[in-house]
Amino acid sequence: MASKLRLKGMNAVHRLVIKTSGGRLGWQGGGMPVLELTTIGRKSGDQRVTMLSSPLQDGDTIVVVALGEGGVRHPAWYLNLSADPRVTVRWQGAPSQEMMAHTANQPDRDRLWPLIIESFPDFAKWQAEAGRQLPLVVLEPVG
Repeated sequence: MASKLRLKGMNAVHRLVIKTSGGRLGWQGGGMPVLELTTIGRKSGDQRVTMLSSPLQDGDTIVVVALGEGGVRHPAWYLNLSADPRVTVRWQGAPSQEMMAHTANQPDRDRLWPLIIESFPDFAKWQAEAGRQLPLVVLEPVG
């Protein structure tokens, strides 16, 4: 698992690639589409931007995995959207879109998780290493 500092650095570099390429590069990573997720900090109230890969999409619905740096803690972006599920998503270079986030309930997770690990088996390894159930976050357009 990547350290918190390493993840922050990778996140900054990723955003820089998108910015300096005028949005032409940076929307794929690890064989998955990448999105820019903006949440509101649960403590600070400030906007927080995170680059995430999405192993599964269904039409306008996007699924991300709350992996973070692994271990026993959920990533900050997940805690933020758990406190305030209204998020903004910039997806594949398109304009930002308001979305609602929710953690997949157990029946939905039972359906979605095999689809994710079928295409991206590393998630099964990361799940085993995490020591916690990795939440699947479903992002759906508002309206």
